[in-house]
Amino acid sequence: MTERAAHFTITLAQLNPTVGDVMGNAAKARAARAQARADGADLVILPELYIAGYPPEDLVLKPAFQAACRAAIEELARDTADGGPAMLIGSPWVEDGKLYNACALLDEGRIAAIRFKANLPNYGVFDEKRLFARGPAAGPVTIRGIRVGVPICEDIWLEESEDYENVVECLAETGAEILVVPNGSPYARDKNDLRLSIAVARVTESGLPLIYLNQIGGQDELVFDGASFALNADLSVAAQLPAFEENITTLRWIKTDTGWRCSGPVSPVVDGDRGDYAACVLGLRDYVGKNGFPGVLLGISGGIDSALCAAIAVDALGAERVRGVMLPFRFTAQVSLDDAAKLASKLGIRYEVLPIAQAVNGFEEILSGIFAGLPRDITEENLQARTRGTLLMAISNKTGAMVVTTGNKSEMSVGYATLYGDMNGGFNPIKDIYKTEVFRLSSLRNSWKPDGALGPSGEVIPVNIITRPPTAELRENQTDQDSLPPYGVLDAILERLVEREEPLASIVAAGFDREVVARIDRLLNVAEYKRRQAAPGVKVTQKNFGRDRRYPITNRFRDMGEGLPKPDDKLVARASRGSAEAFDG
Repeated sequence: MTERAAHFTITLAQLNPTVGDVMGNAAKARAARAQARADGADLVILPELYIAGYPPEDLVLKPAFQAACRAAIEELARDTADGGPAMLIGSPWVEDGKLYNACALLDEGRIAAIRFKANLPNYGVFDEKRLFARGPAAGPVTIRGIRVGVPICEDIWLEESEDYENVVECLAETGAEILVVPNGSPYARDKNDLRLSIAVARVTESGLPLIYLNQIGGQDELVFDGASFALNADLSVAAQLPAFEENITTLRWIKTDTGWRCSGPVSPVVDGDRGDYAACVLGLRDYVGKNGFPGVLLGISGGIDSALCAAIAVDALGAERVRGVMLPFRFTAQVSLDDAAKLASKLGIRYEVLPIAQAVNGFEEILSGIFAGLPRDITEENLQARTRGTLLMAISNKTGAMVVTTGNKSEMSVGYATLYGDMNGGFNPIKDIYKTEVFRLSSLRNSWKPDGALGPSGEVIPVNIITRPPTAELRENQTDQDSLPPYGVLDAILERLVEREEPLASIVAAGFDREVVARIDRLLNVAEYKRRQAAPGVKVTQKNFGRDRRYPITNRFRDMGEGLPKPDDKLVARASRGSAEAFDG
């Protein structure tokens, strides 16, 4: 073995691409390669579909976009004629009339190899079977004399099944020495443990070291947290990159009697509530930045939801790009006014108080003829929220600042938010955060902030906002909990209904009151139309109200809370089963 072959230096470019910004993404790839060259690297690797940005959704079906990606890859390939490191970069790729999710090896001025993703995810937020053709399981690519296996994201995720192409097994059997896995894996709570367990399984079955390179950044509702890592063949951690920030790290692998090994930097893992908070910050930052907004504004109510959103906004953008507006009505308590002012002062944001009584009274006067003889009800009460929404949108139109909406997952689940009022705007950083976690994150932020956060350290949310009972003006001076169960109970029921999709009978059997469960289920169902019209927001759970939970608005099915009937297999003829199996195949 030559001296060169005894060492293999790989640069991991954990970067933040922008979907559709092909030239901008290519420029960042060039900068990463320049750093890799300075580090003496043999190879620089970039995430899945990097040149397009991930996920490109139906944009990837446009021939003009496909051609732009191909041209950028070709130009990057020409760059490698300079004798510097090779590059593995993700890109859409058209071949023989089929579109693939591909990874291209660029080296010595040419496209030296192409590998296609074989296992296409089609669950949750993923929709790749509709977009891409399935690639074959292929052998490793050769880089500087080293055989490198390139399974792409899902190619390592699935367990053995009829639909699963065992790409890792194929690579091991065809002589791969190390596995490099480009990923576009979105953040979700506890995802780090899941990724690690999948990687450990693949290393165990192949006996090969593995590099798991993930992108970072916000893309609409999705947040990619990076947190890339590498494992040696003995399952020891070779390197752990930081989460929620761009990072370029060069790893020096050494050939030993037992294979390739590396000992690189190990950053702490950010997960749990800290991971959720960091995801909310990054998601808002990139939504604002990538869509070109100069800043944001939000209604500051003196309550905990708007307080947490304001802190997230300042951490994401800096105080100078955040504007808070208090819009009090006659039911607004003095304590809310005081707490809102304290919050704005602690965060250092621009803050105004705009009383809305004149506007609300004006609306009521305009409607007085139509409403004559009808009793006052929620209609008049909701005029408060709609007036606030109108005023915030007017400020947004005039200044260009994006409106941040502040509804939490608990209240949006059951419809305790007003359309064209407090649900509408540009983006909602806590859309996937239950109310109980809103309290936890607010307390957390007063003692910790993520790396790179632009807000002040220390207590930024007045303790009184966290500790006093929540109030809401949706029902004038009532609290939400006057008509809903306590948030701890509400969230526990919602988590079972939304994330687990449990039957009502099993929720009741777990100890929850039958009438309360049935009522929450009914509210969840009838609020579907509201959620469809709400602003997009950061996804932090496995199943949020967005890409990966699709329920019809027009829907008459209701779970009656009874035990589920058992299927009678005796009624199904064998011939029917055989026909079904043949059809499925």
